[in-house]
Amino acid sequence: MATRILLVEDDPAIVEALSELLAGEGYAVDHATTQERAIELSLGKGAALPGHAASTEAPYQLVLLDVTLAQGNGFAVCAAIKQATPQVPVIFLTASDDEFNTVTGIQMGADDYVAKPFRPRELLARIAAAIRRSQPQRHIISFGPLRIDTDRARVERSGQELALSALEYRLLLLFATNPGKLVTRDRIRDALWDDAGTYIEENTLSVYIKRLRDKIEDDPAHPSLIATVRGMGYQARG
Repeated sequence: MATRILLVEDDPAIVEALSELLAGEGYAVDHATTQERAIELSLGKGAALPGHAASTEAPYQLVLLDVTLAQGNGFAVCAAIKQATPQVPVIFLTASDDEFNTVTGIQMGADDYVAKPFRPRELLARIAAAIRRSQPQRHIISFGPLRIDTDRARVERSGQELALSALEYRLLLLFATNPGKLVTRDRIRDALWDDAGTYIEENTLSVYIKRLRDKIEDDPAHPSLIATVRGMGYQARG
């Protein structure tokens, strides 16, 4: 799902330029031109723009906010957002010589500001940094093409979640945390005994290895992530 940004700006030329810039980076962009509409959208109370469903929980991952609006002002929008959803980052767009509004915005809880006229790459970098800081840190393990989120016990490949059983997940995690190392069959049985509370027979272990390979390998008959070391065990090559 694309990261959603609310752009609050009443200058049509800036709205068009920024919307095109952000969409080109993969962001989904809504925009509002007034204080009232911006607050409705940012709090999920108003009907979203075409193509986007309304949300009751922080519908945006970031708000890009002009200080001066034809109707209302950016400070009131920032205050409403930070009161309801303080985790959502707000970046103010300010005039390059407007020190008062810049300082005021930061004091009200804005996460950053960008001076107009802005440099596109700098703006994108600041947006990415603000979103990254706002998100809780996850423990991600990469294993070949797989991404293992250990906080959620979730495994993804090319953005798609793989359906693994609890035991298959523990088995994968054992290999992923021992890259390049020999993992003996005894070590696997000991690890699964400790974690799953169920003893794993020798033949049953082979079945689990096969099932896991079927789900994670491009060619399970010629595995590249979990290689067999004959007479000893397996080697993780992710």
